[in-house]
Amino acid sequence: AAAAAPEEASAVPLQERPENAPESCPGVSSEAAGKASSCAGCPNQKLCASGEAKKPDPAVADVKARLKDVKRKILVLSGKGGVGKSTVSAQLSFGFAARSMDAGLLDVDICGPSVPRMLGLVGQDVHQSAEGWSPVYVDDRLAVMSIGFMLPNQDDAIIWRGPRKNGLIKQFLTDVNWGPLDALIIDTPPGTSDEHLSIVTYLQDSSIDGAVIVTTPQEVSLMDVRKEINFCKKVNLPVIGVIENMSGYVCPACQHEERIFAPSTGGAEEMCSQMQVPFLGRIPLDGSVARAGDAGLPLVQLNPDSKVAKAVDAVISKILSQTDH
Repeated sequence: AAAAAPEEASAVPLQERPENAPESCPGVSSEAAGKASSCAGCPNQKLCASGEAKKPDPAVADVKARLKDVKRKILVLSGKGGVGKSTVSAQLSFGFAARSMDAGLLDVDICGPSVPRMLGLVGQDVHQSAEGWSPVYVDDRLAVMSIGFMLPNQDDAIIWRGPRKNGLIKQFLTDVNWGPLDALIIDTPPGTSDEHLSIVTYLQDSSIDGAVIVTTPQEVSLMDVRKEINFCKKVNLPVIGVIENMSGYVCPACQHEERIFAPSTGGAEEMCSQMQVPFLGRIPLDGSVARAGDAGLPLVQLNPDSKVAKAVDAVISKILSQTDH
């Protein structure tokens, strides 16, 4: 018989599986935890057998207490790298702040922290006080935290295994003093790995609003976004909606629109219809987006009447309509 696909090998919820556990793990809440044959050789076997593993991580309560004054908690995900997820996170944060909302942007893309550049904060430092780490402020409305602020050299590579990444994410969530916020945007790395499981686990009691997923129109990107949506379903993370980024390019000279990333299977909107998740809109491919990212500026500051600035604003309106409490 053929081996089961990795994602089908166990029906146990991902949060029930300790780190480094085998795919056939029965789950920490199971009566067979630490005793099943599949537990042999697992580094967590003794903890599971004693019942210690099923006890809630105290960090979950710490995170809930730290974020009690944050109204909206929104993850920004992407299945594929290079689709503009961090750019979207940055512009959403600028957009919330422009609506006179207190916003925070937490960058947990630990190996590729581009948020400091995109927010115009390269070279800034994180300060510590009795209340915890203080985020770096763009202005009175927008606070930012990233490992990029902690690197002595911006070109240094971060070569960390999962447990160390997990430790920093926990510290970001428990130690950063955000204060009252209307929205906290959490920019994650591409895929569905350690960082995503850590974030979802630590926020499980913090009334997380859900995930905004970023894709480009072509099937090569959409095939990974479908996996991302299924990840959200497996960990009970609501999907606020999907954004189709780089959705067509309009020539500034002749106004001809070219679908550079052709939606060969119908694009994000068709995929959303098939998977029954909301579609938040399209953001066109525009050179001003790259210029804004490199300069650390909001799109509306470069060209407030541009099609791309209006598209981002429309997406923000849809997100707010779905997350109003």
